[in-house]
Amino acid sequence: MNSPQRQTRTHLISLFDELGLHPRGDLGQNFLIDLNLLEMIVHEARLGPDDVVLEVGAGTGGLTTYLSAAAAVVSVEYDSNMYALACQAVAGRSNVTMLNTDALKSKNEIAPVVMDAVRRELAVDPKRRLKLVANLPYSIGTPVISNLIASDLPWELMVVTIQWELAERMLAKPRTSEYSALSVLLQSQCHLKMLRKLPPSVFWPRPTIDSAIVRIDPNLERSSKIVNRGEFQLFLRDIFTQRRKVLRGVVVNLFKERLSKPEIDSVLESMKFPPDTRAEELEVDQLVELSNRLQRRLQGETLAATNDVVDGQ
Repeated sequence: MNSPQRQTRTHLISLFDELGLHPRGDLGQNFLIDLNLLEMIVHEARLGPDDVVLEVGAGTGGLTTYLSAAAAVVSVEYDSNMYALACQAVAGRSNVTMLNTDALKSKNEIAPVVMDAVRRELAVDPKRRLKLVANLPYSIGTPVISNLIASDLPWELMVVTIQWELAERMLAKPRTSEYSALSVLLQSQCHLKMLRKLPPSVFWPRPTIDSAIVRIDPNLERSSKIVNRGEFQLFLRDIFTQRRKVLRGVVVNLFKERLSKPEIDSVLESMKFPPDTRAEELEVDQLVELSNRLQRRLQGETLAATNDVVDGQ
């Protein structure tokens, strides 16, 4: 297999001039041109022959060539011009599947064609492991990461380049302005590590903001404590839209069709929350436990209702 193509700034400028192309800002086309950083990303991903890499945002194929030198790759690129360049960069590599499509079906779901391609690669050998390794377009960083975590795909690791602001939100602590539903969702299921802050100068064209390389590993011990991951995600979304309001009022309004105020008060009192508690003040484990207790209360109500129907028969 040929060595990875060295897609430096000079190379890309020459290539785009030759083809009459221009990077598209609306698609977040900022290409990582620091070869040392590309090598670092691959090193942190700890790739081997049993790995299947999902790459979202192939661009011109600069990172794709590095990835495919070590593992099977499913690479997604939305822009048809960039897709053609990426295909050219990995021409002859039978371990690369290139997809010219949107990686997302919606903000809440990875595109089925992408899921199917990944599943086919994983099915080749039961020892295969899935890793997301990508210079993610800024506009889709959050949904790609969160939807992969929420999916049934057996992902083992993520090493991604994202905007600095998103990295801060992912790692944020309670009582900070960056603390959000995303912070809790990720920290409740993953180990997160900031690997490197990146200045605009390592990209071409230069973005106007800093970026970061982040590694995400599953935290099975923490995630196993979540009663219902789908409901937990919806719960976080809803209470953090009103993160500064008193928690009791937010929860009462959220569950008004399903739980009475005395039932909600019983749950909150059992967790010994002060009356003026707000969502933005709670630790990750507290939010997981609150969601679990509310879900169990709902399940108990459902079970009781079911038994009433059976008894009535």
